[in-house]
Amino acid sequence: MAQFEKVIYTAKTRTSGGRDGTSRSSDGSLDVRLSSPGSQLGGTNPEQLFAAGWSACFLSALKQEAGRMNVTLPPDLAIDAEVDLGVTGGAYGLAVRLNVHLRDVAPDVARRLVDAAHEICAYSRAVRGNVDPVINVISTRTPRT
Repeated sequence: MAQFEKVIYTAKTRTSGGRDGTSRSSDGSLDVRLSSPGSQLGGTNPEQLFAAGWSACFLSALKQEAGRMNVTLPPDLAIDAEVDLGVTGGAYGLAVRLNVHLRDVAPDVARRLVDAAHEICAYSRAVRGNVDPVINVISTRTPRT
């Protein structure tokens, strides 16, 4: 288990029923019905929750690094996260792609910013050595008129 200098927050959930069950946080702010990918049961799945969590954490890391690097981020900063659930050698695994939209940020600056965020993001650090994400930078310039 990781040894921290300071614990900032502890998330607590109770999940029952597995992929076709429910999950609820101890404070009640999260209360979701779960369903297997492709199921018609009308719930979310762990891969969607993981994609949402990682992309949210990564966005926060981007903002922190942008402040440190004195880079102005676009107001429409967004990440499209894709999480694949697959099987190899009889075991399940995940593959991840993070498509980071950094409009009006120079491509070289955007790449440095994303690389720095990947170093400090809690999710990136947690899976390092097990999941090797592909992090694409989508950096476009708005034409000046």
